[in-house]
Amino acid sequence: MRFDRDGFPIPAEFERPNDDLDGFGPPPRRDPGGRSSAAPQAGGRKVSSSGADGPPRFGTLTDPAPRQFRAEEPPLRRKRFSLLVLVALVLLPAVVIPELLPFVRDVVVEWSLQEAASREAQGDVVGALGAVERAVAWHAEDADLLIRRGHLRLQNRDPAGAILDADRAVTLEPLTPRARRLRALVHTVLERPDEALADAEAVVGMSVPGDPESLNLRAYTRAQLKRDLPEALADIELAIERGAGELPEHLDTRGYILHLLGRHHEAIDDLNRAIDGMQALRGRLELSRGRADPIEIDLRLRVADQGLAVMHHHRGEACAAAGFEGQARQDLDLAARLGFDPTRGVF
Repeated sequence: MRFDRDGFPIPAEFERPNDDLDGFGPPPRRDPGGRSSAAPQAGGRKVSSSGADGPPRFGTLTDPAPRQFRAEEPPLRRKRFSLLVLVALVLLPAVVIPELLPFVRDVVVEWSLQEAASREAQGDVVGALGAVERAVAWHAEDADLLIRRGHLRLQNRDPAGAILDADRAVTLEPLTPRARRLRALVHTVLERPDEALADAEAVVGMSVPGDPESLNLRAYTRAQLKRDLPEALADIELAIERGAGELPEHLDTRGYILHLLGRHHEAIDDLNRAIDGMQALRGRLELSRGRADPIEIDLRLRVADQGLAVMHHHRGEACAAAGFEGQARQDLDLAARLGFDPTRGVF
């Protein structure tokens, strides 16, 4: 083991053949001017030296060169990240929103229709109309939605709005009778007999020959307008013959036509059976509570009550014409309480 001049041991790896070394590096070289410098080893760092009388020189070390960091690297990363975020904000909505929009639209429309049904079942026509308005705002080119809104507008005493919906629905589905049924009803409320009869005729022409509902519509439209009453009676008798038994609404139409033709006692007989049949239907609906959708039951009960309102009014008119004044007043008062109202299409 060798020691330097201060008494510290010199490790073996730092030993050099020159026994006169008092430092760790090679001996200094002197230039002609008397100055000395340390010679670096290959791959090391150069260590500056002082003169011959200065402190001991430590030569070169062979540890790897330190990693060089660029000052601009973090800003470049931030710029790239910002660019990716910008691209995502621009492109993702353009790609994703068109794919999701039909799904969102269907959800909004379905939810709106459920709310409308619930509100209408409770008699809240304005609330039901608002819910359907929302559905139409999301899907304006749908004939079913327009027909639904048209019916609610008519119930809300807005036949002008209802006719707009009916016209648009007819344009969307010119070869189907659904929208024309609504339009015939609205034209009747607006006292446009020619237009109402034209739509009723179109419904019959678009339906299966002998279709009971279409024949009933044309017969009832004629009766309301006091037009072609013998032809109206022929229509409703064919409808009853082709239908599934004597439906209350068909018996009501025939009873009303018979009354208009001056056959008041026959009319009262038909209207009695019509009212009995509708009350029986209403009773069955009440018994079905707990076994069916309560909103659907309430909606059908609402329709049944409107039907009873019309039937009692017709029977009141027939009884008055036949001389039964007491029964006539009773029927007409009950009809008003049940909602008979020609301005709302309940007539």
